[in-house]
Amino acid sequence: MKKFAPISLRFFVLVAILAVAPTAADLQGDSPRVVRLRDRLASNVLRWGGDAEGGAPFQFHDPEQPDKLVGFEVDLVDALVEQLRSQLDLPQLHAEFVQYDWVSLPLGLEKQDFDLIVSGLEITDENRAKLIFSRPYYVYSLALTVRADETRVKSVEDCLKLRVGTLSGSAAQTYLQELGVEQITAPDGQIESYQDLALGRVDAVLLDLPIAIYNTADDPRFKFVGPRVGQGHYGLGLRPTDDDLAAAIDEALSELIRTGRIRQIYAKWKMWNEDQLQLASGDRPAEAAGLRGATEATVVTTNREAWTFSRYAPPLFAAAGVTVALTFVSMALAMLIGLIVAVCRLYGPGPIRWLALAYVEFFRGIPLLLLLTFLYYGLPHVPYMGVDLAAWQAAIIGFGLNYAAFEAEIYRSSIQSVPRGQWEAARSLGMDDMTAFRRVIFPQAFRTALGPMTNDFVAMFKDTSLVSVIAVVELTKQYQILARTSLKFTEIGLLTAALYLAMSIPLGYLARYLEENWNFGHK
Repeated sequence: MKKFAPISLRFFVLVAILAVAPTAADLQGDSPRVVRLRDRLASNVLRWGGDAEGGAPFQFHDPEQPDKLVGFEVDLVDALVEQLRSQLDLPQLHAEFVQYDWVSLPLGLEKQDFDLIVSGLEITDENRAKLIFSRPYYVYSLALTVRADETRVKSVEDCLKLRVGTLSGSAAQTYLQELGVEQITAPDGQIESYQDLALGRVDAVLLDLPIAIYNTADDPRFKFVGPRVGQGHYGLGLRPTDDDLAAAIDEALSELIRTGRIRQIYAKWKMWNEDQLQLASGDRPAEAAGLRGATEATVVTTNREAWTFSRYAPPLFAAAGVTVALTFVSMALAMLIGLIVAVCRLYGPGPIRWLALAYVEFFRGIPLLLLLTFLYYGLPHVPYMGVDLAAWQAAIIGFGLNYAAFEAEIYRSSIQSVPRGQWEAARSLGMDDMTAFRRVIFPQAFRTALGPMTNDFVAMFKDTSLVSVIAVVELTKQYQILARTSLKFTEIGLLTAALYLAMSIPLGYLARYLEENWNFGHK
């Protein structure tokens, strides 16, 4: 017993020491959150989504090295990853950029195409309803830009009856809508509005100060007017389930702010100003971070309930009217040009036939989106031409020219399908070639062409969605705007689909009716 007691005492002392001693993981700072993050980032890749299309100074392709991405947010992400490597003991961790359309970034995050959004995303009620945010990494304000010779505008309040450009889905667009500005142009890119301003298509542009500085500061055509308005914060957007990653990013951002690294990055890109001193005050305030809770749930519920059928149906019907008008006018132009090209190709002299063939091959071979973009944004800058088309004019001309190439081939094959004997019969009745074509050949060819033409007509209804790139709000664009605002993707999507069907199905029935009954005197 005397020998057993000391051994027992030593045993219990050892157990007690082990019970209270820190583990190796604790000594290394491996909290459960860190362990989970290491597992999450086991691939050593942190994917971030942004839009480098016209994305300066946030992120854009270096003109000197087009395959290299540069910008103040690129430098910020690199600094964050460097900090996370040390924080999480992941020496191989690196960032990977994922290109995404700016207005669709929240959807891409939800689809898990990337891990976080870094693209000048404003911490707003609307965005907080879908995402959680890191602590702010930049304090922005909205700057109003006008042409250098503009005298009517002294502040944003002077723009209520004027045409104002901004960025689709931005805080600036929301600010203009709440202010009551009647004519707002909101393309998906940030540089298009400044091009429109230079060309006189809009009277002013309201956008975030970093964007305004980069696009206009050294341009004598523009000037800033009035005080800056609408101060807010940029934050890194994450999925609501990514609290661990958000906390790690907050720690990394705090360290970058504390050490002055973030100031160095912003100074490099001429983005630093006194507003950024606010970044050091506090760590991820709840109102900025967008943590989901009762308040955020109420925002989502209230927002969805506010968008009733009576709210979203009228804009959709109005946009459907734009789609119908655009389709009918464009198709009429395509049919006219297509007929002329087909006749020239069949009956014109040699050079004319070659020109008609070149027309068909060219416009049938280039993407419609490229043609629309060139007509609206490129044509005004063509030397010695400088043709400035309105958006609806560019849309009609673009669709007309493109579809005319297809209609020309339909007409050509239909005309050639008419039996040769029809020409001979018409001539035997004393008709000249023009009269024979107009009264005998073309009516029969048109009946043959009716089916393929109807298919093109229906296709054009859907292709009109492309005009959103030149700031025409047709049915599909209006759906995207309303759905992203209300989060009622299903309800509004079904109504949009119903409107498209209501426009296209009757055309099919009309074409079949005409084919069955428009026999031109023969069965």
